[in-house]
Amino acid sequence: MKLYTSTRAPNPRRVDIFLAEKGIEVPRVEIDIMKQEHKAPDFIARNPMMRVPVLELDDGTHIAESIAICRYFEELQPEPPLFGVDTLDRALVEMWQRRIELNLMFPVAMAFRHTHPAMAELETPQVAEWGEVNKPRIFTMLEWLDGELAARPFIAGERYTVADITALVAIDFMRPVRLGVPESCANVLRWYADVSRRPSAGA
Repeated sequence: MKLYTSTRAPNPRRVDIFLAEKGIEVPRVEIDIMKQEHKAPDFIARNPMMRVPVLELDDGTHIAESIAICRYFEELQPEPPLFGVDTLDRALVEMWQRRIELNLMFPVAMAFRHTHPAMAELETPQVAEWGEVNKPRIFTMLEWLDGELAARPFIAGERYTVADITALVAIDFMRPVRLGVPESCANVLRWYADVSRRPSAGA
């Protein structure tokens, strides 16, 4: 088993944090995105979408997409549960994971990919206007999330889950775009401080 990853990218970091929470070690193969190694023929053979991370199993099967990889490891090692503990809980975690992914992580990624000079050669065409359009969407989501976190310690409820991992990575990914959580979002800042203190956050 090998994990093709890139330490500078947010989606591989989601898997890294997930594995750290589980206490699972997987051999890594570093893919340098800035050198466009994800577009090399041998990597395309593993993932035609040309994205990291990709998990290569011993039988040659390749699993791409960070959440799909996390689900695979959740099935292999259910404890601690990061996708929920029963039918309802798993549905709620899935709901929140999807909300965070679409309404926070995606606009952060678009702001970065379309406004940061380092991405000019990778994001073609780089549309600065689209990047700027996404910035207000980030703050709209954070303000709404702040109200939700007033009633519970974690994104999806009383336990730390994959939804918290996605939100943590998304907020950390705001830094290259020179954005931060507004001071008015006190509940988000409290939650962020708590999850950032977990050992896995340094993965």
